[in-house]
Amino acid sequence: QVQFVESGGGLVQSGGSLRLSCAASGFSLDYYAIAWFRQSPGKEREGVSCISISDSSTVYADSVKGRFTVSRDNADTANTAVSLQMIKLEPEDATVYYCATGLPCKALDRWILWSHWGQGTHVTVST
Repeated sequence: QVQFVESGGGLVQSGGSLRLSCAASGFSLDYYAIAWFRQSPGKEREGVSCISISDSSTVYADSVKGRFTVSRDNADTANTAVSLQMIKLEPEDATVYYCATGLPCKALDRWILWSHWGQGTHVTVST
C-alpha cells in the first residue's frame, strides 16, 4: 500500500520560491505517476503537476507553467521521492498541496479519480 508524506510548505513572500517534497513508501510502477494537487477553501481540487515514473515525462497546469518544476529525486521505485520547485509565487498559489497517485499524467485534470492522498503541506504567500 503506497503512502505519501508531503513537506516543505511554509511562508514565503510574493515572488519568492519554495520547494515541496513528496516522499513515497510502497510505491510501484503499477501506479503510473505521482501528481501534485492543490485545494483552496471553497474551490475544487486542482491538478498542478505530474511526473510519470516510467519515463519521468511531466505535465503542468497552465496556471503554473514556467514557474513550477516537478522532478524525481531518486531512482528507488518503492521509496521514491518527488519534488515540486516553485518560483515566482503569487498569492493565488497559497493553499494546501497534496500528492496522489494511481493514474497516468494525462488524467491530471480528473482529481477525483486519483488515490492514496497524502496529508498535504500548506503554502502561504504574503504580499
